[in-house]
Amino acid sequence: MFDNNNKTRHSMALAALLALSGLSGAAWADAYEEAAKKWIAEEFNPSTLAPEQQLEELKWFIKAAEPFRGMNISVVSETITTHEYESKVLAKAFSEITGIKLKHDLLQEGDVVEKLQTQMQSDKNIYDGWVNDSDLIGTHARYGKAVAISDMIEGEAKDFTSPTLDLDDFIGISFTTGPDKKIYQLPDQQFANLYWFRADWFERPELKAKFKEIYGYELGVPVNWSAYEDIAEFFSKHVKEIDGQRVYGHMDYGKKDPSLGWRFTDAWFSMAGGGDKGLPNGLPVDEWGIRVDGCRPVGSSVARGGDTNGPAAVFATQKYVDWMRQYAPPEAQGMTFSEAGPVPAQGAIAQQIFWYTAFTADMTKPGLPVVNEDGTPKWRMAPSPKGPYWEEGMKLGYQDAGSWTFLKSTPEKQRLAAWLYAQFVTSKTVSLKKTLVGLTPIRESDINSQAMTDAATKLGGLVEFYRSPARVQWTPTGTNVPDYPRLAQLWWQFIAEAASGDKTPQQALDGLAAAQDTMLGRLERSGVLGECGPKLNEPRDPQYWFDQPGAPKPKLANEKPQGETIAYDELLKSWEQARN
Repeated sequence: MFDNNNKTRHSMALAALLALSGLSGAAWADAYEEAAKKWIAEEFNPSTLAPEQQLEELKWFIKAAEPFRGMNISVVSETITTHEYESKVLAKAFSEITGIKLKHDLLQEGDVVEKLQTQMQSDKNIYDGWVNDSDLIGTHARYGKAVAISDMIEGEAKDFTSPTLDLDDFIGISFTTGPDKKIYQLPDQQFANLYWFRADWFERPELKAKFKEIYGYELGVPVNWSAYEDIAEFFSKHVKEIDGQRVYGHMDYGKKDPSLGWRFTDAWFSMAGGGDKGLPNGLPVDEWGIRVDGCRPVGSSVARGGDTNGPAAVFATQKYVDWMRQYAPPEAQGMTFSEAGPVPAQGAIAQQIFWYTAFTADMTKPGLPVVNEDGTPKWRMAPSPKGPYWEEGMKLGYQDAGSWTFLKSTPEKQRLAAWLYAQFVTSKTVSLKKTLVGLTPIRESDINSQAMTDAATKLGGLVEFYRSPARVQWTPTGTNVPDYPRLAQLWWQFIAEAASGDKTPQQALDGLAAAQDTMLGRLERSGVLGECGPKLNEPRDPQYWFDQPGAPKPKLANEKPQGETIAYDELLKSWEQARN
């Protein structure tokens, strides 16, 4: 175990080095403090802390880093703007301020998960710290391979946990808390899956009049899927062209690719109304359609009490297929997530029901067809419309929460040094500036800062959304999913069958539900997940489950109620009233 003896040995070695170099310990400490002052002045602003408070926070890091100086530490995260900033800027700052040599690698999300799996299975250290999605919370809480952050703070990391960490300020802590109520991960960045639309087109009098004439209600932000479908049809079939350009009422992607799985596991079924009520996730049935008994997964298929192939899921899949074929650009069918992402910024898309706020930075660049000359956006983001199976009290969409995770197979001293870096890149000294760079906020104090108020007019509703009480209805995958990597890879293969038309949505989801049950059965037989491992229900007539309260819900007689919209300004007012 790493203990104070290591501190003593380090101090003796450092004293010898200082004697040879002619520098005093005070001089070395001054050098780190000067580095901190330089970074505060040149980079770490704005901040919710005053400069003198920032310096006090960084002086704690300088002192805490003493036992780790000169060590080489490597961490990894997926490649998004926030992590690029950490890798290129904050890693360098941390090294200069602490004397720890920090290397922050960037990989595609799938590669991060694959390497994480490898270390978990082999117990051979690959990275000292990992930023991986909180979607793995059910995995980390069950496998016993990750060190719970809350245990670290009370145990080996007690002397290396910043007094200004302020866990209560993190808006995503509930996402990283296991069934045992322990915190397993520390949120590093967050972004939501929202509705995106061309506010400038929605305000054109001739388009508003034409929509009202055809559909009998106002063109506005869709409150339900019926209105979204009407608006998609309107722009694709009736408007067709704006300012000489072909336009479409919907955007999506359908290529057989791992990203097609995220398109569905990122809460698509719960947006339609699949699963049960409950926040951050439905209980006992979640948005993947997995039912739990206590903390034990007991089934995915309707026959076992799950909802993966239930009417709400089938409805959601049918709408995905129909809307892409009828209202999206023809090339959307052959696109992946990363290929489809930039398309709305090119100026031909009227709305997108499944849009990630991680694209905000790329959607606000000067000169884009969707940005005004003064830098304000022509578009806005708003809450996702609700499907016909949705009920009050259910989650409404997905929120990604890339979070710091530490594995037991990492040597303790390296893990503690990486823990310092995790705290540094989420500290109040740097978090507001990082939020403004990557637009993936993690702290309540940053969201409510004057700097975010000043930036709001150019961010298309991002600040208003994160300040709104509605925010809590957007959450990541929860604890019902016992092995995220293994189960997630099933989704894209079966969804592709529906996307391509090779199978009906019902057939594709029947296959997916059966495959998930098979995987849950394997995990049950292995016994590796302990008292929260799967224990499958015996199959029974689906009608038994339809007759029970909650999910799975029986098929609705009318899956397209009257379309309903709301004016964007009225939506913002309702948020403000709810906050007051």
